[in-house]
Amino acid sequence: MINKSILNEEVMKYNKNKTDHMKYLPDMKIIESDIMEKVMYAVQNYNYNHYTEYHVYRALEKEYCTPEDFGALLSPVALHLLEQIAQKARIVTRKHFGNSIYMFTPIYIANYCENYCIYCGFNCHNHINRAKLNIDEIEKEMKAISETGLQEILILTGESRKMSDVNYIGEACKIAKKYFKVIGLEIYPLNTEEYAYLHKCGADYVTVFQETYQADKYETLHLSGHKRVFPYRFYAQERAIKGGMRGVGFGALLGLDDFRKDAFATGYHAYILQKKYPHAEIAFSCPRLRPIINNDKINAMDVYEAQLLQVVCAYRLFMPFSNITISTRECARVRDNMVNIAATKISAGVSTGIGEHTEEITSKGDEQFEISDERSVNEVYQCLLKNHLQPVMSDYIYV
Repeated sequence: MINKSILNEEVMKYNKNKTDHMKYLPDMKIIESDIMEKVMYAVQNYNYNHYTEYHVYRALEKEYCTPEDFGALLSPVALHLLEQIAQKARIVTRKHFGNSIYMFTPIYIANYCENYCIYCGFNCHNHINRAKLNIDEIEKEMKAISETGLQEILILTGESRKMSDVNYIGEACKIAKKYFKVIGLEIYPLNTEEYAYLHKCGADYVTVFQETYQADKYETLHLSGHKRVFPYRFYAQERAIKGGMRGVGFGALLGLDDFRKDAFATGYHAYILQKKYPHAEIAFSCPRLRPIINNDKINAMDVYEAQLLQVVCAYRLFMPFSNITISTRECARVRDNMVNIAATKISAGVSTGIGEHTEEITSKGDEQFEISDERSVNEVYQCLLKNHLQPVMSDYIYV
């Protein structure tokens, strides 16, 4: 277990050898872009207490919302109008997506990590069982997943270049291409040419969580490792698009800091990026902070179910064409309600541990966080049908 002496030792080391969390490390490529400056300026000037019910009703009357409208929809006063917001979000969702709900599952192929993020179960100082699947084990896991009927997979690793280098991830993508039509990545941020390589190996989209957009708070949560560098992580989606990825995903870990400002920053980040790259497919994830192994050091800023729904609906009204995922961090009841209103993508048959999809793998690693919805692929599929929704395994055809 992590004890306070280890934490204090790490904090002392950090204070003694303080590295600038806004400064790039030598192996990090810099791209020419001003998106971060625009987003940070907008967030600094976002005062959600400024809005009244008038601003919310005005936003609901519009076919397309402006950033100012988005800010109103995320405001505290908007929570009192959540019923109206949810009704409008449902109409917009059905207009653009019909009854379709996309299904996928994540596969964790390694949980080694070189970062010290105090809220994460994979962090390098957390004494958990570490594991990394070899190529044969990756194939066995992916084959087992494909036999459930799923055609989209999300490949995840801990953030360790040493233990999960780009070539290793590329080989996983090549295997996935044999079994799945859509391949996503949720890995450590890369340079543009590395994203181009993984796209060539078969990857279609990249999801990167900024965790929190409050740079000062970000510094206190990420004590060491590459993840500590705020701007390099911020620009990961833009580098991925430049590397040929057709889609990118955004998300803040709601509860690490002021969730309204983090949600506003997430949406505005995606909005500005899509204006610059209109061809890019945009997606949002909306995770709330969950318990992890051996951690009592994070004081979560509670985000309640109604507030989570508010965030999801605000994303839908602001970015009507985007996919929105509700993960297994949420219970079945919450997820089922969300896909009936504004979410369009749901995971199933999920494990956040290493090597959990087949019984043949013995060197299994601990999970990243506790999940709340343990339903199988078939159980989620049948529930969607019961609620008059159409499960979609893939809407891509390769010719």
